[in-house]
Amino acid sequence: MLIRPYRPSDAAALTSLYVRSVRHYGPRAYTSEQVAAWCATANEAKTAARCADGRWVIVAEDEQGRLLGFGDLEDDGHLDFLYAAPEAEGMRVGSALYEALEAHARALRLDRIYVEASELAKPLFERRGFALLGGNDVRLGAVEIHNYRMEKRL
Repeated sequence: MLIRPYRPSDAAALTSLYVRSVRHYGPRAYTSEQVAAWCATANEAKTAARCADGRWVIVAEDEQGRLLGFGDLEDDGHLDFLYAAPEAEGMRVGSALYEALEAHARALRLDRIYVEASELAKPLFERRGFALLGGNDVRLGAVEIHNYRMEKRL
């Protein structure tokens, strides 16, 4: 697995990966309505704009150049996205991406990383020393979905 910086040509593939990931993993903790509302937030133009707004975006790819996952880190330490493709399940893609994001945060001398973790991502962040700050109820259209405010002091 190779971890590399985002390229503008990745936007469509990242949008697809995001939707496939939510559809695959989401039902493990969320209702079908919540999964559908979450998927509805995907938009290639929005992905491209988000990835070009100054945040650090990295992708994981296999030997054939297929994208396995992606993550991002904003300048203030906010980790907004960390997604792995369904076909990468069990390959520790999320862990590899997180390790690279944390190393980047440390290189920037940030004092913390913070995240709004889904029910599915919460255990990954707990294993990496994140503290639970509280829960969030987020409205996506007419559907409410929950996640968790978490942070790790560096």
